[in-house]
Formats: sequence, C-alpha cells, structure tokens
Amino acid sequence: MFIDTHTHLYSDAFAADRAEMIQRALDAGVHNMLLPNIDVDSIEGMFALENQFPNVCHAMMGLHPTSVGADFEAQLATMKSHLEARKFIAIGEIGIDLYWETKFRAQQIEAFIRQIEWAKSMDLPIVIHARNSFPEIFDVLDQHNDERLRGVFHCFTGTLEDAQKIQTYGGFLFGLGGVLTFKKSGLDEVVKQLPLEQLVLETDSPYLAPTPHRGKRNESAYISLIADTLASIFETSVANIATETTRNAEKLFFNSNK
Repeated sequence: MFIDTHTHLYSDAFAADRAEMIQRALDAGVHNMLLPNIDVDSIEGMFALENQFPNVCHAMMGLHPTSVGADFEAQLATMKSHLEARKFIAIGEIGIDLYWETKFRAQQIEAFIRQIEWAKSMDLPIVIHARNSFPEIFDVLDQHNDERLRGVFHCFTGTLEDAQKIQTYGGFLFGLGGVLTFKKSGLDEVVKQLPLEQLVLETDSPYLAPTPHRGKRNESAYISLIADTLASIFETSVANIATETTRNAEKLFFNSNK
C-alpha cells in the first residue's frame, strides 16, 4: 500500500476522467492521496474532491510561491480563515520559487515565513516547494527552525550538500517523484546516500510523470514506478519500499507512530 504525498488531483487536467483516474490509483495500491493547495481559486475543487473521496483524498492549505503576487496578503487571509475553520493534514504547498521570475521575491519570503509560523502554532507539518531557491529557503529555515518545525521537501532534486543541510533541521523528509526515474537526473546518486526512513513518495500529478510516461500527464497510479526505481537503488523489494515510505508518511501527516 502506498501514499501519494503530493498530487494535484483537482487539476483541470483530470476533468474528463477524474473518478476513473483515482480508481486506477486505488487499484494500484495507493490508498491515500494528499492534496496540496495552490491559491484561493484551487480551494473549492480541492474540497469537492476530498468530499467525493473521504478517507482517500486529504487536503492541505497554503499559498504556492508562484501564486504570490501583489494580492498575497488577501490570499493569506483566506488561507488563515480556512485553517482556523477545520483540520488539515499540512500547510502546503509553500516555499520560494525563483525559476520563473523574481519580481515578488520579498513577498514570497514573507508569505513563506508567515505560513511557517502558522504551522508551528497549529502543530502541522509544512510542504516546501523549492525551485532555484535553496539558499533563500535555508536562510529562512535557519532563522525559524525549532523543535516544532517539521515537514517535507516536495520534489527534492537537490545535491547531496543540499540534502545534508536539510538533515541538520531534524524534522524534514524528502519527497521523491518522477524525476528519480529519469536516467540522466543524477538524483539516484544522491538518494542512495539518504536513509530510507527520511523518504516519502509523491507524483506531483499531473506534472513530472515518471519514465516511461515522461512528458505525458502524470497520475497517482504511477507511484509504483517511482517505488520500483527506489527499490532498485536500495536493492530491496518494492513491498519494503511501500511499507517504509508509507510508515514515514503516516508518521508525518497523520501523527502515526506505527
């Protein structure tokens, strides 16, 4: 049994076959699918999906860094009101993305800090999006890390040095997705030096489909392909990968100590 710890199943990319796609994931052994929020506009669809598939789809709440703009204060106010109204499994996805543009760099950092503080006060993990921004991310975490801060670096594709820096914070896991299956990514060389108890699986659907579906629409059923690659890296069985990564995800997101 697998947990897809990061999947945008409410995306319009699944409008034509959403229910069938989720059934394929269930048939593939993916029994929990965790939904990171993007912005105010994605909330309604995310909630609808959670209501349609209770105990399978689980919502997070947060403002994605690429959605941070001039109106970020208003968007954060909406996020905060939802967080105060009901329970969520995490605050995410949040972070800093300097790949597309740097115009709102200061606002992204402020939004990241604000949401980190929410997470600590609400005893929730955070899901970090880091793209072209590890130095900025680390600078924020260096200032705000304490025993309450925990979470996952979503779609980790950093260097071994980046991974070792993340490990110094003590409460973070590494989210591994389709990039792990790309032959020339080099990510396998980094991952093999990390302990299995710090790894979780994700698809980031509909993005970053694993080999042999690279370049096509991704979906949660493809978790098994990522697990296959991780099993090869650790020279263990897929069943063991499923057991270990599921345990890691349950402990982080569902407060399970199994």
